[in-house]
Amino acid sequence: MTDYLPPALLEACVVVGASSDKLQEVYQAINSNATPEPLQLEPEVLHVLAPPFFSRPQSESEVLKPRGKRRRSFLRKKREQPSSAAATHKQGVPEGREGNEDVSVPKDIDFMALPQLCFPGGLQVTSEQKNEQFHFLVFTDVFGNKTHGVVMQFFRPLLEGAIHPSVYPNGAGSSKFSKLFSAYSFCVISKYPYFSALKDCLSCLLIQLRTCRLSDIEDRVKEFATKLTLVPVPPPGQLHLMFTLRPLTIILPSREDKDHPAIDLDLHLPFLCFRPQQLLQVLSCLLQEQRVVLFSADWARLTLIAESLLIFLQPLSWQHPYVPVLARGMLDFLMAPTAFLMGCHLNHFAEVAAETDDLILVDIDNGSICTSFSETIDLPDIPPAAADSFAQRCQSLQIHFDLDQCRSASCTDINEQRAQRRAWQHSLNHDIQTIALKLIVSIFRDVGRHLNYEHRVFHSEEFLKSREPAEQLFYKKVLETHIFHSFLRDRLNKKMDNFARMELSTRSEIMKAMLEIPRRPTMQEIQARRQSSITENRLSKRLGMSLPNLEDDQTISFQRNPLFSRIVMPDSALRMPLKPVKVFKLPDFPVSLSFHSVQSYYSELIQQLGKTILAVQNESSTLLARFYYLRGFINTLCSRRLDALSDFQNLYKTDTAIFPTHLVTWLVDTLHRDERQQVQRRPELRRLIFKVKTDNEKTLVQTDDHIKKFELPRNRLHQDEFVRCVQECGIVKDVATIHRLFDALTDDQLKQVDPELFRVFYTFWKEAEAEAQDVHLPSEVINHLDNSECVYKLSSCVKTSHGVGKIAMTQKRLFLLTEGRPGFLEITKFRDIQDVKIASAPFLLVRIPSLRIQTSSRPDVFEANLKMETELWNLVVKEMWAGRKMADQHKDPQYMTQALTNVLLMDAVVGCLQTQRSISAASKLVYFDKIKHEVPMMVPKTTSETLKHKINPSLHLAEPQTVHVLLYTPGQLTSNDSQGEMNPKLWVALSGGKVVVFDAASWSILLDCIQVGESQVTCMMGLVQEQVWIGSQDSVIYIIDTHSMSCNKQLTEHRHEVTGLIVDTRDQYSSQHTYSCSCDGTILQWDSSSLKVKRQLHLTCERLSSIQLHDGTLWCCCGDSIVELKKSGVPQRRITLLDDIRSMPCSFSCFIVIPERGQLWTGCSDSVELCLWHINNHKHPFKKISLPGSSGITCMIRVKNQIWAGCRGRSGVRGQCDGPLRGQVLVVDLENLVVAKELQAHSDSIQTLCSAEDRYVLSGSAQHDGKIAIWKVE
Repeated sequence: MTDYLPPALLEACVVVGASSDKLQEVYQAINSNATPEPLQLEPEVLHVLAPPFFSRPQSESEVLKPRGKRRRSFLRKKREQPSSAAATHKQGVPEGREGNEDVSVPKDIDFMALPQLCFPGGLQVTSEQKNEQFHFLVFTDVFGNKTHGVVMQFFRPLLEGAIHPSVYPNGAGSSKFSKLFSAYSFCVISKYPYFSALKDCLSCLLIQLRTCRLSDIEDRVKEFATKLTLVPVPPPGQLHLMFTLRPLTIILPSREDKDHPAIDLDLHLPFLCFRPQQLLQVLSCLLQEQRVVLFSADWARLTLIAESLLIFLQPLSWQHPYVPVLARGMLDFLMAPTAFLMGCHLNHFAEVAAETDDLILVDIDNGSICTSFSETIDLPDIPPAAADSFAQRCQSLQIHFDLDQCRSASCTDINEQRAQRRAWQHSLNHDIQTIALKLIVSIFRDVGRHLNYEHRVFHSEEFLKSREPAEQLFYKKVLETHIFHSFLRDRLNKKMDNFARMELSTRSEIMKAMLEIPRRPTMQEIQARRQSSITENRLSKRLGMSLPNLEDDQTISFQRNPLFSRIVMPDSALRMPLKPVKVFKLPDFPVSLSFHSVQSYYSELIQQLGKTILAVQNESSTLLARFYYLRGFINTLCSRRLDALSDFQNLYKTDTAIFPTHLVTWLVDTLHRDERQQVQRRPELRRLIFKVKTDNEKTLVQTDDHIKKFELPRNRLHQDEFVRCVQECGIVKDVATIHRLFDALTDDQLKQVDPELFRVFYTFWKEAEAEAQDVHLPSEVINHLDNSECVYKLSSCVKTSHGVGKIAMTQKRLFLLTEGRPGFLEITKFRDIQDVKIASAPFLLVRIPSLRIQTSSRPDVFEANLKMETELWNLVVKEMWAGRKMADQHKDPQYMTQALTNVLLMDAVVGCLQTQRSISAASKLVYFDKIKHEVPMMVPKTTSETLKHKINPSLHLAEPQTVHVLLYTPGQLTSNDSQGEMNPKLWVALSGGKVVVFDAASWSILLDCIQVGESQVTCMMGLVQEQVWIGSQDSVIYIIDTHSMSCNKQLTEHRHEVTGLIVDTRDQYSSQHTYSCSCDGTILQWDSSSLKVKRQLHLTCERLSSIQLHDGTLWCCCGDSIVELKKSGVPQRRITLLDDIRSMPCSFSCFIVIPERGQLWTGCSDSVELCLWHINNHKHPFKKISLPGSSGITCMIRVKNQIWAGCRGRSGVRGQCDGPLRGQVLVVDLENLVVAKELQAHSDSIQTLCSAEDRYVLSGSAQHDGKIAIWKVE
């Protein structure tokens, strides 16, 4: 069970050197030969030190039991030996049992290979004493888990006569022999890559080793190792740990998150060794999983450069053998047939190059790259656009510390100087990581556009064909690698890592919109290609890129929301500021390292952490979580189980991302009987234990890591199989549209689609995409079109009433490309069409079918002799005309996008069938031209004038979902944590715990899904532009960080469905007073900084559905009554349902309190009346306002001097509820107490309303409609 304990800084400390037998042979050789040659020795493990280093009472020993297998010490304490020579003689394998000590040895360290790695160049006896040398190791097990080592080689005299008298003052050894020296390696092993920190630690040990006796080395090393085991590893986040190991102060940086290692090395070292172009070559080789060997004359450089290179590739993770240091006897590893990254000494360069083929040889010292059979690398380069940007950004790096410090005063204290260097390095590392991440984002940004998340399909072929021809070989090789496959799994799992955040932040508005519409080259892209001379030389792409779902027409009429134009962040200037770091200093190590001294050290640390927790409680919940984590870990080490559980309970509320589930489970399982009794008396611990046990009892759901490659079907397809297949291939997602397509491709008798027909249809679709990629338009034509317009359909060359040419269709208009001298003639915009019909034009002795288009933009009728294409163009133009009309009337651009989808599908159906029934089949895909005759296209004038826009939160889903809750959070020019500007956001809660986030500056989807549990979201609340609280039916309050867009905090104090959240707006900047309620009548007051319950109230009622706060007074909606509570929580005022409806199954659904007017407004779910009460006279309503066309009130909000009520209504004949369910928004004037507006924009009941800065009101509807309407407030 101790495997669940987070490891301390030290995993083991190993001493490696020559055995006593070998040294004895050297001693005898010297006696027989006065001038011996240096001898090659075989290094061995002499001593292993691993925790625990002290004993404790048997009853409490389970916490720190030794881990792994056991190994006997190779050194024995020989202080009683009078002769140092004897001590030297007996430092090898001990004889007998005297002095033997059992020590714990980590089970995942290879002690067979360790001696060679500690002396990769071999161990020799030398005639001169060399300076100490450091190098670094990385061990990787078969599961990919890494262990890290820092090695210090320290030289000592071999013979007694050569040892300084100060060390052995009593020695009288002979000095007639030559002075010889042998090295010892001290290897510190850790689970974490703290290369710089452990090097500093060994440097402090070195000071002691230089002055101590040989017989005292073991004690010094053991004391050193014991101190390092007292140092905990900081949890992921922005908390670093500091400790003092005389004479240095050492910093342990934390990991950024649990998926990334700590960065404790100088990331600019590769920039000192390579030019940016060479560095890009090395990264390209790694991305293509080549066999890469690093060479250097300095062993230390190998690991540091290799680690830096792998960090540059993040979030892509190297999946193959990784041995940054190969000892002389390990060169046969380079014969491995698989990809690898290894390093060896520069002396072996010629030997490796001559004997091994297909290696990429990287000379770090000379900054050169070649292959084992050529001086040049015949591998495709990183795409030039990404490479050039990377090289340009590298020029801005300030990689020389001395240049940066020229203007600063000289430091007179070494620790102050080290702190300055550390701060400079931390900032530089951040800049380098940002540049490297931008490179990876530039290379793989478009991968997401070729993913089908629902069916886990990656359209690799379409992705390749969307690349420039010169780049395709690079991507083809990368797409076949394990490193890319792992990256692809994370994308399909929608992992919100640094890559996802940067890709999201750097999207332009056009790019956001292009994710939601049919993909074709825009006029802006055609111009850009032409200017870069790419278009003219471009190869034809027979199969175009995969089309994403044909959705919201954001670019059809793209305008910025004027309300938010002042706070829009420029997409081109992504800023990734350096997050502020908190450094916590550990207490000084105890002088004595006995059990009681260590316990006192831990007690002092716990006390210090307690003071810090109190200090930061109201500052940062993120920091608070890290301190709870540390204190919980230390309490666990001290067997303070209840205190540890209490800390982890607080941690669970503040940051679930670092919650140690396995450790807490083990703590619960090891509780003693008296401790379990105490737990039952502490409700917060009972809740934690219940939560942990519940989670453990759940069936473990394995993360779906499979990735499908789309394959065309081989068997006949029934409707369900056809839906899946069409969604997988990325043509369209909408199930209703796919059903119409299924009907078009099948006949009435056999409701199945033939696989050959599907293949022809799919091929035609892709070829249509490819042809669109190769459209060449003259500059004169492009100048007449909007930048966002795309050509979707082009006719053959036909005769028209305005000359000969080709008719082209964009999402906005029809125009004629005239023949001869290319020219542009606008036929009509779709919104200007008045009539479309098929006619016939005389030609010689026959009449040719033609299409006539009457438009308001020109007096004459446009006629085109389209011949065999006439019927298809007739369907196409009418559908686009109807879609445009619907989009304009309903302010819903998705209608136009859906019409465009239908048109493209018609074109593909006609192309693949090539029979007489093709037009009949295509007509089954007509939708808007049909419903305009069935559903009135005209929207009431009041609705049309008030409605601003409509958006669809179910855009990326196969079917619409109910909009349960809406929340608008305002933007800001400068956020509190200096992360720059932030756009306003619209948070939309859909079914099943899905939350969709819109950028409210452009109404484009920012995140298509944040998952908060699996139950329905019931309420949401924003806090100071930093957090969004989300209440759920599963009784949990989820807290989302608005910067990282991640949910790492959960409040679990409620026992039943959370129904309401409210914040005291009297102090909108502190947001200290926050309330939540649950359906059982529980009301909790929270400290929003510490996330602790300050107060708990309970209201006896059937169901508490919502709460409001006015002037510090709580108002509660309790089903059959509205209750005002005193500050003590006792009901002060109660307003009940009217007698005439109390007998009905009716209840209050919503209410609004207006204290300054002394008014209370109530609505009932099954009542058609809005009731106005006087607060001081609450026996009967002052006024009842009848809501026409409504069958119940679902929600209400107050905006300025208006009450906006969302209703459920039915359209029918003479008010009878016999029609389809519809929703209304009714606006009541507070002055005149009358219904001022009746707004109808939803085809299902209104579920939620919210206000955007009192200038817009947003309404969300139920599943049949599933859209959000944005209304202007007057």
